[in-house]
Amino acid sequence: MIDKLEMTILNALRVVYDELGWLGVTIIMIIENATGLTPSEVVLGFAGWMLIDAHGLPFSTVFWGGLAAAIGSVIGASILYWTARLGGRPVVDRMAKFFRIDMRHIKRVERMAERWGTGFIFFGRLLPGIRTLVAIPAGLTRMSFPAFFAATFAGAYIWCTLFIGAGYFLGHEWHLLSGIVKQAVPYALALGMLAGMGFIVWQVWLRKRWVPVKVELDQ
Repeated sequence: MIDKLEMTILNALRVVYDELGWLGVTIIMIIENATGLTPSEVVLGFAGWMLIDAHGLPFSTVFWGGLAAAIGSVIGASILYWTARLGGRPVVDRMAKFFRIDMRHIKRVERMAERWGTGFIFFGRLLPGIRTLVAIPAGLTRMSFPAFFAATFAGAYIWCTLFIGAGYFLGHEWHLLSGIVKQAVPYALALGMLAGMGFIVWQVWLRKRWVPVKVELDQ
């Protein structure tokens, strides 16, 4: 069942997609990642149905659509990254108040980003609820922008392609994605935590395995 907010978003998306096609998806995803105001499962699921399935296009189009959406995602996330990096915590505090984001969530994500680095950015892009927030601590901690960009693009491409593909397969029932995502959040967070711990274990194993060898030169 689509609520009033999603219906309003849906009507706006219909106009944008009719006029701009996949460019419209890119633009909407820039806004979604820079502000977090539009639910990506609605944006992407509707695109999968309206721009691919409804036109009878082949499934391979899903991957090109995922690329268009991922480009928008990484641009929007980069805006948030540079805003946090250049503006610092005072600007982030004002943004949190304006968009009604609990600062405790940002601080929690910031601690995780400091501990796990780019691995957290990648996995964080796949977790509902924090995927748009991970750009803020990345900027505050002055993470390398190329590393942030690469991790964000990789995670965003997977996320966008999955939801566009889901919208393609669900067809007229694409709106069920919103309810599925809400029910799957606890499981996704648990899986993300397990993946993060696995990443840490893997990093520790690599460091222990790599033992520097000293070579003594003859005098």
